[in-house]
Amino acid sequence: MKHKRGSGALAIGIMSGTSADGIDVALVRISGNAATLVDLASFPFPARVRNAILQMGEGRAVTTREISQLNFLLGEEFAAAALAACRKFRVLPSRVAVIGSHGQTVFHQGLAAQFCGRRIASTLQIGEPSVIAARTGITTVGYFRPADMAAGGQGAPLVPFVDYLLYRHKRIGRAALNIGGIANVTAIPAGAAIEDLFAFDTGPGNMVIDALVRHFTGGRKAFDRNAGMAVRGHLLHGLLASLLRDIYFRKPPPKTAGREQYGEKYLLSLLEHPEARRARAEDLVQTATILTALSILDALNRFVLPRANIAELIISGGGSHNPLLMAQIEVGLRGVRVRASGELGVPEDAKEAFAFAVLAWQTLHRRPANVPGATGAKRAVVLGKVCYAS
Repeated sequence: MKHKRGSGALAIGIMSGTSADGIDVALVRISGNAATLVDLASFPFPARVRNAILQMGEGRAVTTREISQLNFLLGEEFAAAALAACRKFRVLPSRVAVIGSHGQTVFHQGLAAQFCGRRIASTLQIGEPSVIAARTGITTVGYFRPADMAAGGQGAPLVPFVDYLLYRHKRIGRAALNIGGIANVTAIPAGAAIEDLFAFDTGPGNMVIDALVRHFTGGRKAFDRNAGMAVRGHLLHGLLASLLRDIYFRKPPPKTAGREQYGEKYLLSLLEHPEARRARAEDLVQTATILTALSILDALNRFVLPRANIAELIISGGGSHNPLLMAQIEVGLRGVRVRASGELGVPEDAKEAFAFAVLAWQTLHRRPANVPGATGAKRAVVLGKVCYAS
């Protein structure tokens, strides 16, 4: 990707998603209300670090020592990725105004539940931003979700603010769909004010597909490249029907999902289904792929299209590279033009890292960046906590 030169400040966004398959670093140029992607780099996690993330994210027994140690270790990893990206981009860190790091989510409970005699909602992203600031010399913003939750929201999704900046159109209603580990959608009616937006997690994106691939390949493969396994399989109709009865799909937004719903416990339950026990790996991967497609289509038809006239669906995230998944979505959305986010300026693999660079810039200038219509918050708030380099 070539640098797009121009005036304005530089910001870096760092993103590690639910699947913990690596660190994306986006360099963004911000001028006034406009933000432009300059470059993107991705770095894999060391295997041991990724395994530690997944173990913690699945809710397995860990000690407070392990949580604390991994928090600081990930701060080092994110800082090293930011510095490596600066070298790749040929940009001095001193030229970067701010880093926005989403952090690695290891727990997220957007709705309050009983705990110690009170109903509490909470979230935890690790990857200590103070370490990132100290190692890079760049002011760093982290911990974006808690401020929204303190205002009564679910802390996610947070990308809708950036979807609005990127995709709002005076005459065309659009929906922005990101398919990462979890899939989420932002509805942007034609001529919308930011108060008109609504957004939510539709359910599993790549998470269940990836987990099945890792399970059946013994970890040799992390995902189903080009749907190679899925297209060799057959759909398991009984299993699919059972999975589609998940109460989450019928629950109205705002709502969020994560590894708590669609992680290891979900995988083990899926594998115990009578039809799954007799099936080939390819059959299960195809069924999981169709599950993702149908849950997205159901969410659009159930919650988005009745409320907004949507002419275009703009897709980003790793799932956008899955041809079977994309074909299913396109066939299921007659009258809606399906477009890749790269057609509108931000490549499919860059949008979330891009978004956290923009959100950090908002925080640095004390400007709100949550969307109450997406998270359910009572009001717009300034997101994140600022860690200064000195």
